[in-house]
Amino acid sequence: MTAASRPLRPAAPRSRAAELARGAAAPLVCGVVLVALLASWVAGGGGGAISRVRIRVTSATVPMVSYTAREAAGRAATVYLTMRNLSRTADVLESASSPDAAKVVVTRSGTQQHPISAPGGIAVPAGGSVSLSPFGPDLVLVRPHDLMSGQQVLLRLRFRHAGLVKVSATVTPPGTP
Repeated sequence: MTAASRPLRPAAPRSRAAELARGAAAPLVCGVVLVALLASWVAGGGGGAISRVRIRVTSATVPMVSYTAREAAGRAATVYLTMRNLSRTADVLESASSPDAAKVVVTRSGTQQHPISAPGGIAVPAGGSVSLSPFGPDLVLVRPHDLMSGQQVLLRLRFRHAGLVKVSATVTPPGTP
């Protein structure tokens, strides 16, 4: 019998488990590669940043408007402070309040007695800082309670993204920062 005339032997039957494993290998390898690519994209910053907006407030002071309570009665007091945005997302100081005053106004300019409010709030850039001072925006305590040098004034600052930030401002003698 020649090789051409010999009957072919049937192939050995494959096991069902081997066929399933062979069929699942390609999708499994593709899934692993896809997850690795997505992980490297996110680690490289391509997926954006999910970070909590954090604001740190320092140097919060309330200079007294007068040495005597009689002269200071009914007069507004300013609040000076520095806000530092520790996140990569810009934020805005939208409002403020205090139990030590009838009202707190976020201003962009003006005088203590005639503050010009900042309708959109005060922007705090991502990774940057803003100082509220006599030469720019500040907070004005309208009808503050009797303020005495050394006293702590509680301020509740409301930011668009960071939410509520509580700060203690120290009352200082007139003419001091």
